[in-house]
Amino acid sequence: MAVILRVHNFNINNLVCFTLGSRSHSFKCITNQPTTKKKNFSGIKERTLVAVKPDGVQRRLIGEVIKRFEQRGFRLVGLKMLQASDKLLAQHYVSLQRKPFYSSLLYYMTSGPIVAMVWEGHNVVRSSRMLVGSTDPAEAAPGTIRGDFSVHISRNVVHASDSVEGAEREISLWFHRSELIDWEGCDHKNIYHI
Repeated sequence: MAVILRVHNFNINNLVCFTLGSRSHSFKCITNQPTTKKKNFSGIKERTLVAVKPDGVQRRLIGEVIKRFEQRGFRLVGLKMLQASDKLLAQHYVSLQRKPFYSSLLYYMTSGPIVAMVWEGHNVVRSSRMLVGSTDPAEAAPGTIRGDFSVHISRNVVHASDSVEGAEREISLWFHRSELIDWEGCDHKNIYHI
């Protein structure tokens, strides 16, 4: 018994065989319009810095943060726990140096270990800002990391880069190029349909 199966948007040149009961069947897949072009997803390799701050580490929220990014389909390409130096934090927060809360921010960020991560994926910078939520937990939506776990604007669990350019700058501060791993999970093509 031969069956013709029409499949749209795929180009399958093989016979597909299966067994039904004791009989073997095969059918040829025919496409109405062959597709050989790959979809162009700019930003698939976009990267961002996410850091679990000292309050998030103390409250054992590292796994929760990682879980949310993995569930979103992003790929972890760099991870380390460190005690951040004043020099690193001064470079990271250079735009905040004239703010009245700057010294207390540095004190807080050096009060315990930080878990720094680099995540990769399509529109990961913008998407991670949505996952993290508003800086002020009073304004952060429920379901965001800060909306669910932050207790105060000065203890808001996590940092995420705010732009592609900012992410590139921050990643270069926190990670050496050799600490970042280029890898492709087995589900990459399924997630991005390429």
